[in-house]
This record gives sequence, structure tokens and C-alpha cells, in this order.
Amino acid sequence: MSSDRVQDTTDGGGAMQVVMIGLGEEKFALDAGLVREIIDPIPATKVAGAKAFVPSVINVRGNVIPFADLRIRFGMPAGRETVDTRIVVVEVRIDGDPVLVGVSADKVYEVTEISRTDVQQTPRVGMHWKPEYIRFITKWRDEFVVVPNMERILN
Repeated sequence: MSSDRVQDTTDGGGAMQVVMIGLGEEKFALDAGLVREIIDPIPATKVAGAKAFVPSVINVRGNVIPFADLRIRFGMPAGRETVDTRIVVVEVRIDGDPVLVGVSADKVYEVTEISRTDVQQTPRVGMHWKPEYIRFITKWRDEFVVVPNMERILN
């Protein structure tokens, strides 16, 4: 997978370009427009007093950026690093300013398109994630995937 910046993420017909990642058994579709690069795991430095879901920082080409663990934010059990583990560097708006954040992924599957026409309403019952963390749910291949609202998750 290239570490080049991914460009425009939607076409006029309802398709959305996404980066498919896995966290445990769950699959998520990150808006490709937010993804700046995908890198192999690098050492993280713990930050005293940091929020539990952003416990450390990493050095990406001389830039110190927060390192978020979405598992914590989603209430999932802690994972272990494997040969498939990657860091997805995303750019989100925090207080109106663009901020780079590294997000741990157990696996990065591919860059693909998902359809906005197959969008499912987020169920209010049975989900262990806060509904405001989810932009929408849709189908990818034969599976439902969650498109997270990264700004809300990381703010």
C-alpha cells in the first residue's frame, strides 16, 4: 500500500472511497479523504495525563502526533501487535484546525469504494458504540461495515 495521500473521496453518484481496516473482528471504512498515509508500527511514547484513548504520541517523519487507540474508544478489548498491524495517519479537524493523528489498525485491507445507496440506519439497540461515533453503516462485499465519524471520536 502506498503512503501517498489519497485524494477526492466521493463521486457524484453516491460512491465513497474508503480505506478498509480491521479492529479485532470488526471492519471499519475510513473516509479515504482523511487518510494521509499508512505506516508500519513505530515506537510510541506514553504521555502523562493524556486521555485513555489517546495515551501516547509517535514521531512520523519528524512530526510528533497523537496516537489513538480506537479499541478503547469503542469499548473493545485490548489487542496485540501482529505482522498485519499498521498505523493509519488521518487528518481531522479539532477545534477548526487540521490535526494529524495516528490510529492503530489490526489490519488494513484495501482502498475501495462503498455505496452510499446501501446505507443502513445506526441501530439504537444492540450497539456497544455511541451512535454519535458512527456516520453510517453500509455493506462491503457481504458484510456490514461501520463508517466512523473520526472528528467526533477524536475530539
